[in-house]
Amino acid sequence: MTRHEAREQAFLLLFDKSFHPDMEVADVIALACEDGIVELDDFARGIVQKVCGAQNEIDAAIEKHLRGWRIGRISRVSQAALRLAVGELMFTDVPQGAVVNEAVELCKEYATSEDVSFVNGVLRSYLRAGENACGISE
Repeated sequence: MTRHEAREQAFLLLFDKSFHPDMEVADVIALACEDGIVELDDFARGIVQKVCGAQNEIDAAIEKHLRGWRIGRISRVSQAALRLAVGELMFTDVPQGAVVNEAVELCKEYATSEDVSFVNGVLRSYLRAGENACGISE
């Protein structure tokens, strides 16, 4: 599985989890795998667990860069793409440009052109602010 495919699987799980906020992430993963919706590798499983485990911190970091919006008001596709990207920026050493590009590509495939621009803008704002691993400006 390529890194892009793993990211797409993680994105789909985060999207699915947004419909089941009270369900444990392990249960969401198990059901999605059982239903054949996803096929996970270690990277995808790990990033989904990290993002779900730190969702409050990730959401707070995202909200600092939403102008006039709250995380709960944006589309679930944008939420999943932003959570995945910010989680990757916080918890992995994947190059920032690759993370932003992948988030934009996921939005191009699963959302509208408005979502693409929105996600790109939020992530660029996040990076310009120099957010560190804790989501706090340096």
